Amino acid sequence: MPIRRIINKQLGELLIERGIINQQQLEKALTVQKEKGGLIGEVLVKIGFATEEDIAQALTAQFGFPYLPLSNYDIDPQIIGIIPGRVARQYILMPIDKIGNNLTVAMSNPLNIHAIEDVELLSACSVQVFVSTTSDIKRAIEKCYKDKE
Repeated sequence: MPIRRIINKQLGELLIERGIINQQQLEKALTVQKEKGGLIGEVLVKIGFATEEDIAQALTAQFGFPYLPLSNYDIDPQIIGIIPGRVARQYILMPIDKIGNNLTVAMSNPLNIHAIEDVELLSACSVQVFVSTTSDIKRAIEKCYKDKE
């Protein structure tokens, strides 16, 4: 299941167009990425050139994933039980809702096909991906899984 871009631009280009970063900041982030590894969005956040929300919104525009801030979202405990806490932590994802055989999951990296495939195997459901920030997802994991393990 290859993920298709709806906007055929790199994340850095989109962030420049949106006025989030400039070309020099992108070049510095790319240099840091070459030295230390990681996803460009994470590097931009780590060095303070963009916020997690900026990256999540750009991914939404680039790939068409819906954006879902989790801060005020109440998740049904039965939904949480579908995905083990260790898997949620490993992939930084959070099960949100289930309708029929479709499981909605919030992820900070919606391009992680391996994570999506693992969740589909574990849940025996088709996965629909929403984008959320790493911080939002980690807070939700701590809140929702603390009594489950």
